[in-house]
Amino acid sequence: MSRNAKINALLLFVVAALAVLPLALGLGDHKEEPFTGADAEAETAITEIEPDYEPWFSPLYEPPSGEIESALFALQAALGAGVLAYYFGLHRGRRQGEERARAGLDAPDESVTERA
Repeated sequence: MSRNAKINALLLFVVAALAVLPLALGLGDHKEEPFTGADAEAETAITEIEPDYEPWFSPLYEPPSGEIESALFALQAALGAGVLAYYFGLHRGRRQGEERARAGLDAPDESVTERA
């Protein structure tokens, strides 16, 4: 197994552990909604500290259910991942093209023959 394969396997294990351990250890069992987002946690903390707090503005669009909100969030994440993948792929392709162009310029041209 190559060094890169070992590193990739270790990283995959760490990611899997980060996903499974909170569920296996029962973290968040004492809460009504154990794995809520940061917005919900912040809202709860604010209302505990200042019960009369009034938000400065309201959302432009309030999804009718939590499932639709989750779907929109997943769509946003997928679009962001697509943009990042396109960016990295574009730059890798450019770098490979530059390397091929340099290799083509450095190699002797066999089609040209010298006349004696």
